[in-house]
Amino acid sequence: MSYARIKGTGSYLPARVLSNQELERIVDTSDRWIRERTGIRERHIAADGETCGDMATVAAQRALDAAGLAASDIDLIIVATATPDQVFPSTACLIQQRLGAGPGAIAFDISAACSGFIFGLDLASRYIGSGGARRAIVVGAETLSRVLDWTDRSTCVLFGDGAGAVVIEASQTPGIVSTHLHSDGGQEPLLNVPWGISQGYPALDASNGTIKMRGNEVFKVAVRTLGAVVDETLEANDLQRTDIDWLVPHQANIRIIAATARKLAMPMDQVVVTVDRHGNTSAASIPLALDTAVRDGRIQADDTLLLEAFGAGFTWGTALVRY
Repeated sequence: MSYARIKGTGSYLPARVLSNQELERIVDTSDRWIRERTGIRERHIAADGETCGDMATVAAQRALDAAGLAASDIDLIIVATATPDQVFPSTACLIQQRLGAGPGAIAFDISAACSGFIFGLDLASRYIGSGGARRAIVVGAETLSRVLDWTDRSTCVLFGDGAGAVVIEASQTPGIVSTHLHSDGGQEPLLNVPWGISQGYPALDASNGTIKMRGNEVFKVAVRTLGAVVDETLEANDLQRTDIDWLVPHQANIRIIAATARKLAMPMDQVVVTVDRHGNTSAASIPLALDTAVRDGRIQADDTLLLEAFGAGFTWGTALVRY
């Protein structure tokens, strides 16, 4: 058995920036309303023809560059996404080819919505811990703008596109210290896109092919479950709240982020916040935030990080990381 440790981070955001002021001209909303309830000022939107795989490839390459590794050094690629390029092959297989990773590398996608990156990190660390892989890329990437109803002001103001990635490798010292994952399919009606391939194309129309969310109910469940899994993580590792240097949360809503920070008695200047500039990028949001804080120098070697996420499913979880 060996440990898994983050070696490099990378991210990518589309060039197109959609501000709250522009949304005011699209739907009945206001910059003030959006900022007060979500903390979002702007979000990035994928260009026509720009796919999840395109963004994931750039983020992964940047993570490889940061790690000082080549794609041929990687033997596992996991892509967390709810918006893959194709039904099959997986987006992970597509970026394996684009990166030039070896043809023998394991590559697959996972779907756990906004918690997808945490789930992917858990899987990759277990592969490495068991000796099934030595080096892995875990990517969170989404083009959520493609599943938005731009007439629904309760959802279209929240989401954006982007990708984030980490390279992790085997280590003699703990890096990904522990992960704590949960799911509850009974909450599916509160947040979903109620259409899938197996339903057939006649069932796909504007009424069911886009994100549906009961925002107030999702908020209440998210705050409660994230508070509980934070406690679970601290207790499992015999840690105090003050042992956490940085909270790197899923960037869904500033009020949910602030509630988790209060649970940790952590000042907001120890919380990595990018929701104001990126919106909710689902599986991409944690690696995007992580890469931002690593590259601007806030997160340093040996810092203790708590990554946490909550998403459709419902799915939720944490990763305790020694960077």
